[in-house]
Amino acid sequence: MNERTALLSMTYFGPIHYFTKFLLYPEIRIERYDNYTKQTYRNRCVIYSSNGKLTLSIPVLKGDEHKILTKDIRIDNQKQWQKLHWRGIESAYRSSPFYEYYIDGIARFYEKRYDYLFDYNLEILYAIIKMLDVEVTIGFTDEYIADNHGNFEDMRELIHPKKPCLSDPAFSPVGYDQVFNSRHGFIPNLSIIDLIFNEGPGAVEILKKSIIIS
Repeated sequence: MNERTALLSMTYFGPIHYFTKFLLYPEIRIERYDNYTKQTYRNRCVIYSSNGKLTLSIPVLKGDEHKILTKDIRIDNQKQWQKLHWRGIESAYRSSPFYEYYIDGIARFYEKRYDYLFDYNLEILYAIIKMLDVEVTIGFTDEYIADNHGNFEDMRELIHPKKPCLSDPAFSPVGYDQVFNSRHGFIPNLSIIDLIFNEGPGAVEILKKSIIIS
């Protein structure tokens, strides 16, 4: 285990790559004071549907200001995104081995309205850490942490949907059974819920095997 503190962005049911850091580092610091940008894992996750990859994106209110801090981003609840996301998850994973065991813990995030994206994602993060039964200290920034800050292992831009996960020398995704393997083959580094629904208690072992210790 690395003794430094990892600095991460918040995610919406983040990818497997993201959650390996919660095993690799004893302490995680989540950035709250960065400027919100589009097309990141902050408001999107990728699951495995019958047609292959399916991206679920949470609509947000952009506001009048050009730059808004991540912690201040509000969800656009005028759109029926929760219903759409829930249908997508249910359709994708209802035949997975551990669906019945975990679905209630996931469903609650689509039954209650949330105003702030960060608060929503934080509740999800705590729920996933509990499901994985991982012991880790999670803290939050009190101000924006400058790039190359010596006290942190900065991974805010490393884990990004536009960047190949293999660019991280500490990560190499390990295969596992997925519901639609026979149609599309193994798809790596999907949302953590893909791993949890398919592997259940074995999810942590897959995460561990995906970590490369140099």
